[in-house]
Amino acid sequence: MKPADFARQLVVHFPHVVTDGVEFRGEVTLTVTPPEQVPTICTFARRDLRCDLLLDITSIDNYGEDPRWTVVYELYSLAHRVHLRLKTHVAEAVSELPTVSGIWRTAEWHEREIYDMMGIRFSGHPDLRRILMWEGYPHFPLRKDFPLEGKPSAVPELAFSDAAPLEGGPFVTSPGAGDATAREPRARSAGKETP
Repeated sequence: MKPADFARQLVVHFPHVVTDGVEFRGEVTLTVTPPEQVPTICTFARRDLRCDLLLDITSIDNYGEDPRWTVVYELYSLAHRVHLRLKTHVAEAVSELPTVSGIWRTAEWHEREIYDMMGIRFSGHPDLRRILMWEGYPHFPLRKDFPLEGKPSAVPELAFSDAAPLEGGPFVTSPGAGDATAREPRARSAGKETP
């Protein structure tokens, strides 16, 4: 079976929901509209097309356009060795999709990351909370309207009370004479650094 065969089956079973099949370099991308139908399409892909792996869920900020968000699901069938991509569009006014974590448990982590970085909520998610930023952080860092220099926030000083071990990173070496062993951070902390 090829990706085009998978796409054809989805279009036949869901003619008014799955559209816009685009093939590029042997990969097929299908658009699911409306976004509330994503779990139905994913259930069919898992059960009937044997897409047993959800490789990734990603999100795109189409800042200045409507709908603002594009959410992309990367599926894979181990049995058929076929990759399939589904995408859907979410309006900024809604900013919510139904979860697919009941179909693939790995979706829990992907959806949490999208919520944390983009602010798109997933209804029915068993544990939708931030995964990288701290609870209470008011911004979504991967949105295009988030400034590159970041935004000031009140971070408790408790988080930065002690110097970080191996400050500068564990793989940062000092310039200068001597061999690489003498320049590595562990050698500097032991007082063995060469001048």
